[in-house]
Amino acid sequence: MRAAYPEAHIAYLAEREAVSLLEHNPHLDEIIPYDMKKNIFSQLLFYRRLHTHKYDLAIDFFGNPRTALFTYATGARVRVGLDGRTRSGLYTHRIKDDAKPKTAVQFYFQFLRALGVKPESTKTEIFLTEDERREARIYLRWNGVDVARPIVALNPGASWPAKVWPSDRFAQLADNLIAKLGVQVILTQGPKDREIVTEVSRRCVGNVKVLEILPLRQLTAILSHVNVYVANDSGPMHITVAVGTRTIGIFGPGEESVWFPYSASEGHLALRKDVWCHPCHLDFCDKHGDEYMKCMKLLEVDEVLRAVESRLQPASAKPSL
Repeated sequence: MRAAYPEAHIAYLAEREAVSLLEHNPHLDEIIPYDMKKNIFSQLLFYRRLHTHKYDLAIDFFGNPRTALFTYATGARVRVGLDGRTRSGLYTHRIKDDAKPKTAVQFYFQFLRALGVKPESTKTEIFLTEDERREARIYLRWNGVDVARPIVALNPGASWPAKVWPSDRFAQLADNLIAKLGVQVILTQGPKDREIVTEVSRRCVGNVKVLEILPLRQLTAILSHVNVYVANDSGPMHITVAVGTRTIGIFGPGEESVWFPYSASEGHLALRKDVWCHPCHLDFCDKHGDEYMKCMKLLEVDEVLRAVESRLQPASAKPSL
């Protein structure tokens, strides 16, 4: 959008906590945080605020009833959103997905092509300030992590239980990373991950550092200093790629061909084992016996360990699969 409209005022509206990741983005002029807990009066004021800004173009990437109303409230002459839903009447330009296999990035690029904008790059980016990076280094030192030595971070949590690689596998991976590769291992967690992170830490024999639950930008700055990140299919996995850290994503019910649109040449790798029920997209595995969570249990610790070891090579070296 910035390349196509270099003089335009570009604003981005999103949920308050998540939109912080767009701070300091040079392609944006304005960030509009929205509090999902607003009362009715506050919501009406918010709609009025959108209208008074007199936007010319509004794109609804999310497409739920609330965001469709946001788009309509802008009063923009051009309002773009997905076709095929009742609320699509609130848009002036309706996008029909061609139903062809594509990554999530390619899916959203359809909105831009409808406006005559040709995307030039698929690389995701989060922009950190030098102060944020410096404070992250200080935080790591306070937690006994030497930023001059290799650091591997693990994220054992996920939004769905079906996306979680077993906690004992994460613990074995952590111990092998310390014993065989001599690296420092830290565990990251979100607000809902405390139980599984505690379980992984309890199972570890080696000295694993557990980071507290951190604000998104602070977590992002810390992950920018990590050499390799191993994460279940989750938000932090995408954040780490966007700051240039080599990332290994562990997939089960989800489709890595959609949700891991990242370059192997930059050290990123999605790991998934083929099972007859993939992709199931289930929050909870509905299989029983040996079939329960089979897609996750088939992924062995040694395979992940080899992938990490390969990605600990110098940046100039090409990681192996």
